[in-house]
Amino acid sequence: MRKTLLVCLPIVLLLSCKLMKKEEAKENVKSMTEKTLYGMIGADSVFQYTLTNKNGMVVKILNYGGTVTDIITADKNGKMGDVVLGYDSLSGYRQTGNPYFGCLVGRYGNRIANAKFTLDGKEYTLAVNNAPNTLHGGLKGFDKVIWTVKSFDDSNLSLSYLSKDGEEGYPGNLSVDVIYSLGDDNGLKIDYTAVTDKATPLNLTNHCYFNLSAGADSTILNHELMLKADKYTPVNETLIPIGRIDDVKGTPMDFTTSKTIGRDIAQVAGGYDHNWVVNRSGNDLEMIASVYHAGSGRYMEVFTTQPGIQFYTGNF
Repeated sequence: MRKTLLVCLPIVLLLSCKLMKKEEAKENVKSMTEKTLYGMIGADSVFQYTLTNKNGMVVKILNYGGTVTDIITADKNGKMGDVVLGYDSLSGYRQTGNPYFGCLVGRYGNRIANAKFTLDGKEYTLAVNNAPNTLHGGLKGFDKVIWTVKSFDDSNLSLSYLSKDGEEGYPGNLSVDVIYSLGDDNGLKIDYTAVTDKATPLNLTNHCYFNLSAGADSTILNHELMLKADKYTPVNETLIPIGRIDDVKGTPMDFTTSKTIGRDIAQVAGGYDHNWVVNRSGNDLEMIASVYHAGSGRYMEVFTTQPGIQFYTGNF
């Protein structure tokens, strides 16, 4: 019997160029939709799926980990470039040192303190993969499995995965569906749905690393970030929230007005890897963050239905 239904639209990314004229957009780009063999894991095939829109924007996704390998979009001069970090081969994504480039994360994104939790009076013990905590689902999270492709066309890829009761120590059979959709507004929508037959912790996300310069700049320190968040959750030395919700005003955490990421980062030990409490009411999809890179003219907005946003600067 299905006990819990969880439906969310956690994120929409809109990429545009502030200085590119509308008439410069490519209105009649030939569809590049394709499915190509990316590699093998034993007898299982890993494929790369390509989504395109009328502007020539391209998004490439693997069925391994639901991993976004490429987001290719135009700069202010119409030059195309890849704005996410990743590897050139499957072996890169499978290596131990992969910092979760572009993947789907689950069952639980971020850390669970001391790799254990209590639910309905029962204590569950998880694998320690970020001592002393568990991180991003454990030793074999959703980023390390091959997802089933339910449907695919030039603008949509639908993936599913069944996480069985006890997998990585979590209770309940959890059926997860994720749909990637690329719109002609240059918006990439990620729609998550999950159904479980037992109560279980769940925190699904995507782990793309963005550099809007498309590699022209080696860091993102000159990117300008705005977060619609007056508060954040401080963490301890192992990046577990300490139970407070603090004001950002007067601290390096204040991005309520757009500023370069590098302006105050030296004041944050280890760089940014924190959760901000979004200024919002209700559960509608709202714009909660924006990023701008002046050199390329690329500008990205982030929309979510969720109450918080994790901002991470790749400090590890």
